[in-house]
Amino acid sequence: MNERQLARIKNDSGFIAALDQSGGSTAKALGLYGIGADSYSNEAQMFDLVHEMRARIIKSPSFTSQRILGAILFEMTMDREIDSLGSAEFLWEQKNIVPFLKVDSGLLEEAEGVQLMKPIPNLAGLLSRAKTHPIFGTKMRSVIKLANPVGIDSLLNQQFVIAQEILESGLVPIIEPEVDIKSPEKSQAEVLLKYGLLNRLDCLSDSQSVMLKLTLPTVPGFYTELAEHPRVLRVVALSGGYSRDEANRALAENPKLIASFSRALTEGLNASQSDVEFDKKLDASIESIYRASTKN
Repeated sequence: MNERQLARIKNDSGFIAALDQSGGSTAKALGLYGIGADSYSNEAQMFDLVHEMRARIIKSPSFTSQRILGAILFEMTMDREIDSLGSAEFLWEQKNIVPFLKVDSGLLEEAEGVQLMKPIPNLAGLLSRAKTHPIFGTKMRSVIKLANPVGIDSLLNQQFVIAQEILESGLVPIIEPEVDIKSPEKSQAEVLLKYGLLNRLDCLSDSQSVMLKLTLPTVPGFYTELAEHPRVLRVVALSGGYSRDEANRALAENPKLIASFSRALTEGLNASQSDVEFDKKLDASIESIYRASTKN
């Protein structure tokens, strides 16, 4: 584990940028950026365009370590370059921003009120490749739709089994059991989730630390106990479909949480903007999210 990266994540102010859209979410991200499906004819071209978008964000003078602690990358982004440097190398060596890698392969169909992760093919190989870059940790997402104790237990079991493999590889896992913001049982699901997380965190050894990425809770401060757990480096919040303003307002009510926004971060950015316009929009977005992340 890189001790400088660990100190950044554990102690410094800022938030984590989520730049890891993949699969079906890539086309949506490009659409919001003003690049429609008629602008590319195959998946390879689509991923080229989304890499250009991510590189433009990362290279922006607004995207600095003064406000941004880390950035979560998609596997293809890790494998690509920004200004002749690997993307993770550019983030860490040029920007002092800690790189993370999304490792999940998407979601299974809903069962028992949750969507588990699909099997991750050759996770060991992916983790080994990540360690050839300055990747500090990983992220993996599953989704809770209903307050089903059996489903939530299965989801957390899956997350922590994979987290153990990631820890043993020397990387830090971001465990992301997202609660759907549209769930009719959101607050009840959050109670079950928190209980299940605390029980599993208590079973980690003193030498193991994880991060949590959670939906902004219905009750402000509800996840403070998780953020203060000795095995948790940081609890970061996902925007989960909220607008940036909505997400920032909710985040500001949770003093122990920092942002890890994706769509809320890039809201308002457009491929047609001049570099000056683009940087101005991105700067305003980063500043608002930074302020919400550092309210205490």
